[in-house]
Amino acid sequence: MSRIDELIQEFCPDGVEYITLGETCDIRTGKGITKNDGDANAMYPIISGGRAPMGYYHAFNRSENTVTISRVGANAGHVGFMERKFYLNDKCFSVLPKEEYHNQFNNKFLFYTLKANESNITGLQSEGGVPTINTTKVSNIWVPKPPIEIQNEIVKTLDLFTELEAELEAELEARKTQYTYYRDALLSFEGKEVEWKTLGTICKNVTSGGTPLANKSEYYNNGTIPWLRTQEVRFIDIYSTEIKITELALKQSSAKWIPANCIIVAISGATAGRSCINKIPLTTNQHCCNLDIDSSQANYRYVFHWVCAKYEKLKSLGQGARADLNSGIIKSFPIAVPSLHEQEKIASILENFDSLVNDISSGLPAEIEARKKQYEYYRNRLLTFKPIQNSSTAKRNHNANFKVVEFDHFKSKAD
Repeated sequence: MSRIDELIQEFCPDGVEYITLGETCDIRTGKGITKNDGDANAMYPIISGGRAPMGYYHAFNRSENTVTISRVGANAGHVGFMERKFYLNDKCFSVLPKEEYHNQFNNKFLFYTLKANESNITGLQSEGGVPTINTTKVSNIWVPKPPIEIQNEIVKTLDLFTELEAELEAELEARKTQYTYYRDALLSFEGKEVEWKTLGTICKNVTSGGTPLANKSEYYNNGTIPWLRTQEVRFIDIYSTEIKITELALKQSSAKWIPANCIIVAISGATAGRSCINKIPLTTNQHCCNLDIDSSQANYRYVFHWVCAKYEKLKSLGQGARADLNSGIIKSFPIAVPSLHEQEKIASILENFDSLVNDISSGLPAEIEARKKQYEYYRNRLLTFKPIQNSSTAKRNHNANFKVVEFDHFKSKAD
């Protein structure tokens, strides 16, 4: 039996009281401020409707250890916790126990409870227009109120999980920095005798694609041909696409097949300069520049690492208001071409390093993902309580149609 189980048996063997957030907490909106009011040299973060601080301000209007819930915008429903003093904007709620409940709630326990149900809180957004969550809906959220001793023990356990995850994330960032350093060193041929060419001269073929008319259902319904869009080009290997098109679409549009193992470079707007490798034959939209590498001149994976390493340089070559690239810019971009043997050696080293840093099926990313799943499992277990049945709470829960479902104890009277 765990320490938490022992505490439950000692303090609440018959169940735990559930109470609405509005009964227990002051839910207050912050005071409006704009990004221009911020000061990069100030010390208090401005918490608004986003997931990260909007900036910094010279004064604070909320104390440390405060739960926040974004109330306006795409992130409405996002639950945060501020361990330091901060400035709360009017696009966000602060949630703090009322004075009479001050000694009955651990603020961090309240945060973990709401965070576990963040997707449900997000579901309270109003429909149409700008997503918004009003105070009434937040006030009607039911939360468990176990004895403070149990709350403290749960917080201690969950804090250990989050600290470990934070350590792994920090190590991953250090590995990424290390990877970038060694990649740039391996791809630097300064002072070495090496042949330089352009991307266009080491290709058998350079093509773009096309977009079948979106209003033609016969171009997409029951499609079987993989069709890649630039938003899917993210420095990765591509094994499938989000959208597939039909044979008719292929015949009646500019979309065309490209073989596997091409280097695909996005050339449009925000995605310009990003690259990927298609591990299957597929088609692309017109915003992709597809490089079919001549294997007698270059190793395609070496070329991919080169293009990835030169992302910022490629991106800076964009033209016009949208900073678009074009096939001419891509084809004329320079590349160092050592012997095929050296290319393969460099690519192999970078593949192994990249796997440790970025591969979700191995290395640190896999361990972080496993820890997240483990954390979510234990968090849900720890925050799931049997509601007390022998008090007025039981009647109140019944009136609110409150149900206990394994790993799901969220209910809003606004439902």
